Amino acid sequence: MKLAAVCGSGLGSSFMVEMNIKTILKELGLEDIDVQHYDVGSAAPELADMFFVGGDLADSTTHLGNVTVLDSIIDMDELREKVTAVVKDAGLLA
Repeated sequence: MKLAAVCGSGLGSSFMVEMNIKTILKELGLEDIDVQHYDVGSAAPELADMFFVGGDLADSTTHLGNVTVLDSIIDMDELREKVTAVVKDAGLLA
């Protein structure tokens, strides 16, 4: 499975969300999932199974297919809840 964080420039906020997703996956014992970050212009549907984006980019990322919108990109509890749901839906976590 591949997960990706997307932001406007592909630098600060998407990298932070990528690192936070990796931390959460490690807590869940799922360290074999690939996590990357992209800017909205470079992100493409084939690059990940699920894309995590801030609410400000929800309308600009519909072309990516599977998108999880984050109300707050700095809220670890929200991110933990949404990452856990994604990996459960994928059958990777009981």
